[in-house]
Amino acid sequence: MRAIWKGAVTFGLVNVPVSVYSATESHDVRLHQVHDADGGRIRYQRRCEQCGEVVPYEHIDKAFTDGEASVVLTEDDLATLPAERSKEIDVLEFVPTDQVDPIMFGSAYYLAPTSSSTKPYVLLRRTLQETDRTAIVSFTLRQKTRLAALRVRGDALLLQTLLWADEIREPEFEGLDDAKVSDRELDMSAQLVRSYEADFDPASHTDEYQTQLRTLIEEKLASGDVVQVGTGEEEDTGGEVLDLMEALRRSVEASRSARDASASSRAGASKSPSAGRRGKKKAEKQEKPA
Repeated sequence: MRAIWKGAVTFGLVNVPVSVYSATESHDVRLHQVHDADGGRIRYQRRCEQCGEVVPYEHIDKAFTDGEASVVLTEDDLATLPAERSKEIDVLEFVPTDQVDPIMFGSAYYLAPTSSSTKPYVLLRRTLQETDRTAIVSFTLRQKTRLAALRVRGDALLLQTLLWADEIREPEFEGLDDAKVSDRELDMSAQLVRSYEADFDPASHTDEYQTQLRTLIEEKLASGDVVQVGTGEEEDTGGEVLDLMEALRRSVEASRSARDASASSRAGASKSPSAGRRGKKKAEKQEKPA
């Protein structure tokens, strides 16, 4: 795993240097959009509405609009904010674990010790375990000040972002308390629940849609139901990232090219040198785009 952020957990005079790692990953098959007529890739561009030019990231600022006027905030402006420079995970309070409502949980990150001495890290972990407390912390990640819960998972400290209180909606619906439930109905419902009782095993649940989608893709590739199109000129994204479809497509093309080259080599060996030259010129002519 690659660290996405480095800092320190601080409370009182205790300082625990840590590296932050994403605790989850998506296994969804990444699909892209194509033109149904010819299979050409559909791409989105960052185009300026004012001048019509495609704008690279280094020339993009942020702005706030109140409906009438806009205020542009440059990277230099944002860098002046104290939170932007903070590399600390500040413990605000230690609360009983059961007081943190799961609806507030967001993204999860593992914290790993970065100091040569892991004693402060282990001390904080054991303290949270033995007191059954969760640390409510504040930190800055990707230009946003965040509230988070710091708790223990296995032998590691887990940082889980929390929604702010004003981001939680209340369930204000009509008729939630109108229906009357009899004791007999409640007892029968409880019996039904007991018939489904089990210990939760996350590994026993799989994403059937993704499994069937991968099977569908593999079947199409195996049957040769693919579209050969030029990729064209791609915009610079700061590094090439291949999704599953792209990786599989390129693998198929590479395999076919290798077979074609091998077949051409064997055919050329059985021809005279003059026939080989004529065949080469013919192949070059055929490869020229229309």
